Amino acid sequence: MSFVSAADGTRIFYKDWGEGRPVVLSHGWPLNSDSWESQQLFLAENGYRAIAHDRRGHGRSTQTWGGNEMNTYADDLAAVIESLDLRDVTLVGFSTGGGEIARYIGRRGTARVAQAVLVSAVPPLLLQTEDNPGGLPVAVFDAIRAGSVADRSQLYRDLADGPFFGLNRPGANVSQGVRDAFWRQGLQAGHRNAYESIAAFSATDFRPDLRAFDVPTLVIHGDDDQIVPFEVGGKASAARIQDATLTVYAGAPHGITDTHKQQLSDDLLTFLRSWP
Repeated sequence: MSFVSAADGTRIFYKDWGEGRPVVLSHGWPLNSDSWESQQLFLAENGYRAIAHDRRGHGRSTQTWGGNEMNTYADDLAAVIESLDLRDVTLVGFSTGGGEIARYIGRRGTARVAQAVLVSAVPPLLLQTEDNPGGLPVAVFDAIRAGSVADRSQLYRDLADGPFFGLNRPGANVSQGVRDAFWRQGLQAGHRNAYESIAAFSATDFRPDLRAFDVPTLVIHGDDDQIVPFEVGGKASAARIQDATLTVYAGAPHGITDTHKQQLSDDLLTFLRSWP
């Protein structure tokens, strides 16, 4: 198993597949790098070095007590990039991972970054505030926190069997295996880590970070995303990033890494090949 050490000694697990220009994939909540395996395999087989890590407290990384917030997540991502001495990187972030790569660029800049991709991502700001009236009310996230404390195993079941993959929509068809994988990955995360990450993905303001994007950026979002609504997430982010390309998956839910895995893989490959 491969690990890098973060500044505080936290061990960050990563998978490093293939050879070529590097692509670093940051996962969503409450998942881990296994959630990227379809895209990681596809990109590695098509000439890229695809690297996916487990966020601290998730998967096989250290279940730390502290550091469960975006600044530390971004610094942990920097530890992966710098320890492996990656350059001309394409950063790809799904959901919470989109926040992670946004905060990385906001804190570290783009000296090592060639491209960025936000997939069903939480930026610019998911929480409803006075200056973000279109966001989701805090009651939504309080309910997730309450569910996590009461019975997080069932919470993850309910998310996988309902809005995450759009299974509460007519005609939706997602295998039991995919839903079980979501549940399994969720329970691999530390209880406190996953709980505190709810605030990290919902209440962090990424608007200043998006202003720091100065590399080609692709924003991909489903317009029936019930977790990070399109208007709040992808559409708003694309409007704030200079010259971003917005790709909308019609009728798609949040979990497009699985429900639209080949379409997403193809779009990522096309974007990667657009780099001169």
